[in-house]
Amino acid sequence: MQRKFSVYKRRLIRLHKLQARNVKRASRHPYAVPVFVFVGLLILTGAVVFAYSLINKNQQAPPAPKVVIINHDHVEQIVPSIEPTVGKLLAKLHITLHQGDVVEPSLATSINQDDFRINIYRAVPVEIVDGSQKTFTYSAATTARAIATQTGNKLYPEDYVTTVPVNNFVTHLAIGEQVVINRATPVNLNLYGTMVQIRTHASTVAALIQDKHIQIQANDQVIPAPNTPITANMPIFIVRKGEKLASVTQAIAMPVSTVYDNSLAYGTSAVRQQGSAGQEIITYQDQLQNGIVVSSTPIQTVVTVPPVTEIVVEGTNLSGIKGDMALAGIAPSDYFYADYIISHESGWCPTKAQGEHYCPAIPDNPMTPYGYGLCQATPGYKMASAGSDWATNPITQLSWCNGYAVSRYGGWYNAYEHWLHNGWW
Repeated sequence: MQRKFSVYKRRLIRLHKLQARNVKRASRHPYAVPVFVFVGLLILTGAVVFAYSLINKNQQAPPAPKVVIINHDHVEQIVPSIEPTVGKLLAKLHITLHQGDVVEPSLATSINQDDFRINIYRAVPVEIVDGSQKTFTYSAATTARAIATQTGNKLYPEDYVTTVPVNNFVTHLAIGEQVVINRATPVNLNLYGTMVQIRTHASTVAALIQDKHIQIQANDQVIPAPNTPITANMPIFIVRKGEKLASVTQAIAMPVSTVYDNSLAYGTSAVRQQGSAGQEIITYQDQLQNGIVVSSTPIQTVVTVPPVTEIVVEGTNLSGIKGDMALAGIAPSDYFYADYIISHESGWCPTKAQGEHYCPAIPDNPMTPYGYGLCQATPGYKMASAGSDWATNPITQLSWCNGYAVSRYGGWYNAYEHWLHNGWW
């Protein structure tokens, strides 16, 4: 065994010597050094490329710029932008906002389409008259209540807020108007055992009862007397004897008034006046049998806090890619439903493949077997039935999407309802 090991060892030594001689001979060759250097650099370059690919494996390609139209200071400015929001774009362009200026849509709104429109309304001097207190400020808000709220005044739904023209600029220091706040008086009302604070412009208890539409019956007692003048925080009791009454307080939904504005892009919106929900008390008369309530009948409803209407502006300008809905044959009554689905499927990116979180300028993988395009057709190449340019043309894609919505769901509304319930279509 030892002899065999010695023989193997001698053979291994001879092999190493032979390899060393071969290396020496190769090194004497005139091209040996350049070849070794080239191979070494090739290996090093491959290692660097591999490391760089690992580092950037999860990085996204830069988003394609959107065309943005900004109206400010009597100038229409058109810029390409990759900024994600209105606020970031205005900051990058060094467009300064001053006290009371209004931006529509809001600074937090995402810039998610071409021909995105931004309107900046510059504030003008306004005088706020709140009782004996007068405040000079600036505002570009469009309603009296919005102006007063914007300048930090606490308003209650019952307060009257009006504007009056300014006749003497030197005296009032306001260019166009005064905002006058007429405060309602707070009163503590006990309505059949339910205590609530209300506000009123009524001058007497009787006028308050009439203003709130409280139905007084023959066996009701009003304290203090109906002809008593209203004062701040005074208690008023309305009591019914001989009957068991119960009251329930519930909210009144905030009303919303929509204003349509063609100077804003379709799908964008802004709030021009903040609204709020109201409150009401429903009084029930209980029917008793053996001391047990067997039924309750509502006898009256009193609004204790009136709701305030929220005023919302909705953009209607269909320029840009969303304007292609009309060119693709989508009916105006279906714009909302189509916009909702497409916004959630692709963010209005005609070159987006499923799983991509950005909008490539040119398609990365239009032949993917998964979702692709505005409507995330699966696979995307079946949109070729609408046109050979299906991979990049939004009108072609929308034409296919329109046919799909009609053939599969019977229309965009049904497709929208399906999307709401299932998160896909």
